[in-house]
Amino acid sequence: HHRVSMTDGALVAGQPIGAPSWFPCNDRPGDKASYRISVTAGSAYRVIANGVLAAQRRGAGTTTWIYDQPEPMASYLASVQIGRYQLAEVAGTRLAHPARLGTRVRHDFGRQGEMMAVFSDLFGPYPFTGYVAVVADDELDIPVEAQGMSIFGRNHVDGRRGFERLVAHELAHQWFGNSLTVSCWSDIWLQEGFATYAEWLWSEASGGPSAADHARRWHQRLSALPQDFVLADPGVDLLFDDRVYKRGALTVHALRRTLGDEVFFPVLRGWTAGRRHANVTTRDFAGHVQRATTRPVGPLLSAWLHDKPLPPLR
Repeated sequence: HHRVSMTDGALVAGQPIGAPSWFPCNDRPGDKASYRISVTAGSAYRVIANGVLAAQRRGAGTTTWIYDQPEPMASYLASVQIGRYQLAEVAGTRLAHPARLGTRVRHDFGRQGEMMAVFSDLFGPYPFTGYVAVVADDELDIPVEAQGMSIFGRNHVDGRRGFERLVAHELAHQWFGNSLTVSCWSDIWLQEGFATYAEWLWSEASGGPSAADHARRWHQRLSALPQDFVLADPGVDLLFDDRVYKRGALTVHALRRTLGDEVFFPVLRGWTAGRRHANVTTRDFAGHVQRATTRPVGPLLSAWLHDKPLPPLR
């Protein structure tokens, strides 16, 4: 988890087990609740937290910011960002960034509105009230998702859209991870595999390499790496291993190839609609897919999810 004292400000993000370090909670992804977050900071700073800004009260040199997050949220997705942020709008999505990075940020996140449209079409309606991408005035190893929000480091902004796949990845987590949250961390492929596949879908939709191209490339790479874990239960040490992300995405692609787009995408939308703001398991997903088709998908999912060897990509 990240709790960073920044150049000028602070941020907190708690995936997977950092939330109790800053507020008392039952830190299990299966225990969701509505939140009200109240933060008092120096008036020179803007505070951004999950949900909708419900009130702002100025004191002597300080301002109290109160945010309401009505949709159920897992504790690890709670987040607070404090900094000298400027706000910008991009096609219905919001950006918060240090003033000096404004031009770069608006360019690099310039297609976020289009992403929102593509993903809403493919995955069903966006599940929350608003969305803000925060570019913190610090360097972060990786961007991180929070509910209704994503947090990027200034190192993820190059003015050339060099990190656009991560913009897509974090946005996709609003469906896969934040609305549909795993009950148990061992099922993390349901979040990271789908968010990674969303990167490939965005690439396909925006004129880049197709999802099939990405799948072939990553299948080749994974073939050369150790195949020593079970995707549906990778264990604590491999929870955030890149192989989990990419094999997860390949599993989704294999399913798409097997079902065909005319079945696969409605199945996906049914999945996000039926489990909206709830918790999910691998078993739930397998059952949902099987109900949508007469073709047996058990053997396919079993090979990708429960066997260590990497199945061939058909």
